[in-house]
Amino acid sequence: MTASQALVQYKGRDISEKLFRSDKTFIGSRSERVQSAQSMSSKFFIEFVALIVRNRIYNLLKKQMIRMESRQKYLTVPAAIRELEKIEMVRRNNKVYKLDHAVTKTQKIILSSFGLDETDISRNAEEYSKMLTVTQSFMNKEEPDDGEEEID
Repeated sequence: MTASQALVQYKGRDISEKLFRSDKTFIGSRSERVQSAQSMSSKFFIEFVALIVRNRIYNLLKKQMIRMESRQKYLTVPAAIRELEKIEMVRRNNKVYKLDHAVTKTQKIILSSFGLDETDISRNAEEYSKMLTVTQSFMNKEEPDDGEEEID
């Protein structure tokens, strides 16, 4: 193993240890707020999976920052999540869901670090719109009667 490979390996382990140590800060593990051992076990499992996902996001954003050769403020995990949360769908007059606005340059850079681009977002938005339309039509058919009978 070369020195640079060893450094990358060490930093990866160091980041994992820091991540688990800081678990209480960003996941809310400071207070458990559960009533049973099973609930506690489930909460720890979900926290563990969330830490794995967060670490993966961190590593992908870090690689993007290295490729860009400059430190960008929006390439931290909290900032990237805040930026991506701005991508939203709204229901228009014809009851079809569409993206509220175009994907910004910052969002495109963040998405590219995950191997996605604007067309992926647009395609997924169209798929979600179709699913929501089908679900809405199904829910409208299944609405319960209010107890009144129709009089002819």
